Amino acid sequence: MTKQINSPVKNYTKMGIIATAVVVVALLGGLAISHMAKAPVSVDEATASVTTDAAKASDLRIAIVSMDKIQTDAKVLEDLHKQRADYEKALKAKLEKEQKAIEKEKADIEKSQDILSQEALQRRVVDYQRRVNDFQRHISESAQSIEVSYQSALNKIQKEHLDPVIQKIIAKKNLSLVIDGRMARTGENVKNLDITDEVVSSLNKKVSSVKMEKPKGL
Repeated sequence: MTKQINSPVKNYTKMGIIATAVVVVALLGGLAISHMAKAPVSVDEATASVTTDAAKASDLRIAIVSMDKIQTDAKVLEDLHKQRADYEKALKAKLEKEQKAIEKEKADIEKSQDILSQEALQRRVVDYQRRVNDFQRHISESAQSIEVSYQSALNKIQKEHLDPVIQKIIAKKNLSLVIDGRMARTGENVKNLDITDEVVSSLNKKVSSVKMEKPKGL
């Protein structure tokens, strides 16, 4: 009699960093919503209050900032990436240990097929399958928990540290607009346009580490 036992092998996939910050800050920009329309209106009615005023190119003071460079050069983000990697390493070690235990249990069940009664063997198989399912769920939940903790810390860095630094530089340089350098195309003769180094320098002076909340299961 041969019992079919599903293999518990499930490779741990390291989740990629998904963190992009696009900075588009207009000087004295604001948006006020006075009321909500109860029914759709025409485009003309919807835009009736829009003024004809527009900024002139000669009046604008524009700068760009490279979010990619901030990700690699800012001390606080470098430290955050290391924290994330350490948690991923710890999770991988924990999963490898559990997988070995599950594989040993599978081998023991296979050896006992001719010794145990059908009822006893079935109970072991059911318990084994439950353990495999728990193991696979733990992989998914733990990986997601690391990502949630990382993104939470990343958002905190941007909200409490990066954004205020950029706003301060905007005020100091009297800028009208700051855009993400990945979206900008500039000529070679443009001077003092890229403020990335100044942002990184100021950010490094302000903060060097923001602790990730410990992910669940670790």
